[in-house]
Amino acid sequence: MQFSTLTYIIIFTLASGMLSLLLASSILVNKKLSSAVAQYGMPFAAGALLATVFLDLFVEGLHDNDTQQVMVSALIGIIVFFMAERFIRWFHHHHQHEEEGKDPTVPLLITGDVIHNILDGVAIAAAFLVSIPVGIVTALAVAAHELPKEIGEFAALLGKGMSRSRVLIANAFSSLSAVAAGILTYFIGQTNTLPLGIIFGLSAGFLLYVSLSDIIPSIHENHNKKSLFDLQPILLIGGVLLVAVATMLVHA
Repeated sequence: MQFSTLTYIIIFTLASGMLSLLLASSILVNKKLSSAVAQYGMPFAAGALLATVFLDLFVEGLHDNDTQQVMVSALIGIIVFFMAERFIRWFHHHHQHEEEGKDPTVPLLITGDVIHNILDGVAIAAAFLVSIPVGIVTALAVAAHELPKEIGEFAALLGKGMSRSRVLIANAFSSLSAVAAGILTYFIGQTNTLPLGIIFGLSAGFLLYVSLSDIIPSIHENHNKKSLFDLQPILLIGGVLLVAVATMLVHA
């Protein structure tokens, strides 16, 4: 059966968010299992993200677009998300002291997740506008990253006192923002005005920042200092290899 590009975008943006959401919610029922998956899912996600940046987003972005435009956009993406994280940390610290008993991190976490999913939707849709195989690989990589992220956000929101049902509803609506962003990106792209080089660069910068500044440092923090080798580096390499093989297969 032949699907249109828009149908692919809707299916894969929806599946990418909902699949990780369902897996995260089922895993969190078991506390021991959720902590294990959160620990060992992080290095796999880091490897998948790095492979996506260097084997897909940069390769496809540089294929038909200006090299300087893509690389400058990636640099801007890193700086923008660095500044955004600084602001959120400052805002959190500032209001913790001024509003005793009120924790602003709940709306911040949800807002951050919505923004994250919007960018995921843009990245997936932009990739599908380049080609169906690139879109599929990008969606798979996003899904691999979303699982540990969803587990971490579930745990954070539950720790702030939200019920499991409210956390699930909030994250479900947040996942739908990726679908809306993907559809909007598709229609903008059909007018041939969508700056794919800039979008690929920004997406690459964002994923690179997340993997190198957030995920990999957390892997080092959770490392057993008494042991030189453990499973985490193997899982990171596994994430790289899985995306690399998937890239070759779908392009073939």
